[in-house]
Amino acid sequence: MDILELKEIIQSNGIVGAGGAGFPSYAKLNDGIDTIILNCAECEPLLKLHQQLLALKANEIVNTLNFIAEIIGAKEVVIATKGCYIKTVEAVQEAIEGRSFYANTRISFLPEIYPAGDEIITIYESTGRIVKPGKLPLSVGVIVYNVETIYNVYKALFESKPVTHKYITITGEVNEPKTIKVPIGITFDEVIKLVGGATIENPAYIHGGPMTGKLVKGIDVVTKTSNGLLVLPQDQYIVRKKNQNIAISVKRAKSVCCQCNRCTEMCPRNVIGYPIEPHAVMRNVMVVNTADIQSSLNTFFCSQCGICEMYACEQSLSPQTLINECRVQLRNNGIIAPKDIELSKINEFRKERMISVERLKARLGLSKYDIPAPLSFEEITTKQVKIKLSQHIGIPSMPVVEKGILVEEGQVIARAKENSLSVPCHSSMSGIVLDVNEKYIIIGKR
Repeated sequence: MDILELKEIIQSNGIVGAGGAGFPSYAKLNDGIDTIILNCAECEPLLKLHQQLLALKANEIVNTLNFIAEIIGAKEVVIATKGCYIKTVEAVQEAIEGRSFYANTRISFLPEIYPAGDEIITIYESTGRIVKPGKLPLSVGVIVYNVETIYNVYKALFESKPVTHKYITITGEVNEPKTIKVPIGITFDEVIKLVGGATIENPAYIHGGPMTGKLVKGIDVVTKTSNGLLVLPQDQYIVRKKNQNIAISVKRAKSVCCQCNRCTEMCPRNVIGYPIEPHAVMRNVMVVNTADIQSSLNTFFCSQCGICEMYACEQSLSPQTLINECRVQLRNNGIIAPKDIELSKINEFRKERMISVERLKARLGLSKYDIPAPLSFEEITTKQVKIKLSQHIGIPSMPVVEKGILVEEGQVIARAKENSLSVPCHSSMSGIVLDVNEKYIIIGKR
C-alpha cells in the first residue's frame, strides 16, 4: 500500500478528527513527516473516552500507528498521555514492550495540566518543537491524531468499516455516567435516556468539554466530533458564563476591565511565544481602539481554550468570547490571519503559570462530577437519526440518496465533493430515508 491508497481508504470511510474541529484525517498525510503523535491528553475536565478506549484497544491502535508510519516513512511514533491514566499507560507499555516496530515507538508523559491536549502544546511537550503561528504541524514534520480517530482508521483498514458510530462520555447530573457508543445522528435527549436520565429538572446540556464545549438543545444530535455531553444545572457557573449575551460582555469589558494583564500572563499559547494578548483585545473593546490593529489580527492564533475567561479573569469578564467575536467579524470582512509571524521566546515563568486539571475542576465547580464513567461497547440502536452533512472542516458532503429509498447501515448516503477538502457520510442505521436537504439526511426505521 502507498500513501495515495491509504489516503483514499481514510477519506472514503469518512474519517475525520474524532473531536475538535473535525479536520479530514486523510488530508494530514503528506511527505516530510518524521513523527506521528497520538494525542491522549484528554485535558478537558470530566471527559474519559480517549483514555478508556486506548486502555482497551492499545494493540490495535499502536499497530495502526506503525502501519501508517511505515507507509509515510515516519521514523517515530509518540503516544502522548498522562501518568495519572494508569490503566492506559499499562496497556500501552504492554503493547510496545518487547516488540519490534517500523518506527521508534515511545510514550511521552504530558503534564497534568489544561490544555495539554491543545495540538500546539502537545507537540511542544512531546518533541520540543514549536509550530509557528498560522502554520500546520506538518511544518515541523509532525502529524497529530487522537485515539478514536486512529481506532476508526484501524476499523477502516482491517475491518472495512466506515464511521457510523461515535464514542461519547455522558456525565454530570445523570443517574449512570458512562462512555457509550451511539449511532451518529441520535439526539442528545435520547442519549441522556441511555444513562438513566437526568437527576435534575430543566438541565443544561454542554456538547464537548466544560471549557470549549457549546450549549446545545436536547433535539440536537451526535456528530463525528462529539466527545462529551455534560448535564448541568442552569445556574451552574459554566452554564451562566456560556449563556452571557455578547452585548453585555462588551459593556462589562468597557466598565470593569482593569487591564491587570492576568488573562495574557496565563494564556497557554502566549507563554510559549505566540503573539496572543487577550488584555490588549479587551483594551481595544474598552476604548474602541483602532490604532492597535495587530492585537486584533493576532486573535486568529487563539486556540479558544477558555483559560482567560473561565479561570484567569478576577472580574469574571469574557475575553475568550470577545476574541472569538473579533475573529468572526474579521473573517466576515474578508480579513485573513497574518502570515510569517515570528515566535517570541518561551516565557521563563511558563511552568509556574500552568494550571492543573484538579485545580481547574475545583474552580469550575466540577469536582463532584469527576466520577467513573465506564466505557461500554454495547451496540445501541435507535428509531431515527439525523445525519448532518457538515461534520468536518471543509466542503459539506453531497447527498446521493432520495426520500423514500431504503438504506443499510454503513451505506454511503452523501459523497465527498471532488477535488475539495471533503469526506462522505454513511448511514448509521438501516432504514428508510425520511428527508434529504443540503444540511442533513433523516433516516428512520422501516
